[in-house]
Amino acid sequence: MSELASAVHRRSRRRSRPIAVLTALLSAAVLAACGAAPGINGAGGGAPAEAGGGAIRTVNPYGGDAAAEGQPKDGGTLIMGTDREAVSFDPTTQNTNQAALAVYDSLLKFNAEGQPEPYLAQSMESTDNGLTWRLGLRDGVQFSDGTPLDANAVILNVQRHIDKASSPGNRYAAQIASMSAVDPLTVEFVLKAPFGAFPSVFALNFTAGNLGAIVSPAAIAQHGDQVGNNPVGAGPFMLSDWVRDSKMTLTKNPNYWQKDKGLPHLDALEFRPLPDTETRYASIENGDVDLIFGGYHTELLRGLQNPNLSVYYGPGNGAEYVYFNFQRAPFDDPRMREAFVRGIDLKAVAATQFRGEMAEARGWFGDDSPYSTQEAIDAWPAYDPERAKQLVQEYVAEGGSATVDYKSTNAPNRVQWSEFLQAQMAAIGITLQPQFYDLAQYSSQVVQAKDFQVAGWVGGPVDVPYPAIQNLLHTGGNTNYGSYSNPEVDALLDKAAATTDEAERTAAYQRVMLLTNQDIPVAYYSRGYLSTIAKPEVKGVVRYLTRDQFFATTWLDR
Repeated sequence: MSELASAVHRRSRRRSRPIAVLTALLSAAVLAACGAAPGINGAGGGAPAEAGGGAIRTVNPYGGDAAAEGQPKDGGTLIMGTDREAVSFDPTTQNTNQAALAVYDSLLKFNAEGQPEPYLAQSMESTDNGLTWRLGLRDGVQFSDGTPLDANAVILNVQRHIDKASSPGNRYAAQIASMSAVDPLTVEFVLKAPFGAFPSVFALNFTAGNLGAIVSPAAIAQHGDQVGNNPVGAGPFMLSDWVRDSKMTLTKNPNYWQKDKGLPHLDALEFRPLPDTETRYASIENGDVDLIFGGYHTELLRGLQNPNLSVYYGPGNGAEYVYFNFQRAPFDDPRMREAFVRGIDLKAVAATQFRGEMAEARGWFGDDSPYSTQEAIDAWPAYDPERAKQLVQEYVAEGGSATVDYKSTNAPNRVQWSEFLQAQMAAIGITLQPQFYDLAQYSSQVVQAKDFQVAGWVGGPVDVPYPAIQNLLHTGGNTNYGSYSNPEVDALLDKAAATTDEAERTAAYQRVMLLTNQDIPVAYYSRGYLSTIAKPEVKGVVRYLTRDQFFATTWLDR
């Protein structure tokens, strides 16, 4: 697979260069933990720098150490708390579904270096620098309904992404000019243009529109548009019961392709939607569930401080930020975007919002990423309330209004953050008027509808830059809710995705960070904190930084 290794979109390789020491109120732990690309056990890249006790740190980002966990035990049901109810198991429907990869597995899977490698599939190769790709499937793989996972099944599934403009995978699938079954176990994709990151889109997390999550054609034929409620995949488990907003149960797939290896170990999985952060964390502390998918800093910090829990976390790239709407005043004016950023005291943010444990974000890439440069970091506006006041006064003197609606979810920590931000903005002359929505309302009626002037967002870690950075910063990107647009940035992002040359990709992403830090498309303030928190008896965890988990190897030591 040397061709694949050289041609695909690689993880941002983190270099061991010095990181500025933050104040005692700020935790450099997360930032420094973005050192060299960590291995499965969180090793590598140097020890994380610490401040404020150094509680937030990279730990087991991609799962546990199988060699140290002992002989796996079979049987039992793993009970998990999720931060929201899943919308659908349909890969062409935009939603977060922590159970999806348990049903499907994935044709390719990112390793700890961010390289997509064969998983459910056997190979993915290009011999012409990314214009034509051949996907090789494993012989004998069956869906849980007993039908074969073959070339025609893959073509049918990818075509669904092409045909559905709203699919999160449409952007990648639409780059395919033709697909053909070379033989029952080989699919050839001819693309419209070279696309070096093409293997990555068969390895993505489910929310991002993974083209490698394959649904049984028989199930699609039987259930049509309702296949998202009746999924059939080739993963280790099958959906057996789903009472929405209460409980979802998956049972072992008897036709699993790795059954000869004794997988899966568990008899069943149970997912319980626990959208309230405090309730979710209490459920893991008091033993009601075996594992939770943490969405916020508060869960991660408390989990790391609890010696009776195991935590899995890595910051990756991406960040927490505030969206600006480029189509509405006042943030269509760059002065007001700059004023907003310069008006936020990140030391106060750390002390009041992050319990003194926060890693600053000064761009989409972490400071220690090879895609980040000192020039780009320096371009990000530093805290300067006097300059911020001056910029606001200039804008108001020209007839602009500094009274702004700020929209956010109604999660307690988001309400607290909004009130803090309101006070920070008042100090520089911006009157911020917070409005709160439940998560479902907020997603559909605010950010996706682009009905805001400025809006909060909790960005999580991502495993590889493509497609997340493209989605946020490219014109028309599916998370570019603020309608930011810069033609040069678009061209650079397209170049980074197309090339199979890592040096060329690195240069393109470095330029993207510089330009966007000058444009201020969003207001970054902290790195992300998505985590997995489990009882110590949960073993064999294999995960992405996004929290997506591969459940075949998971077992319970009890």
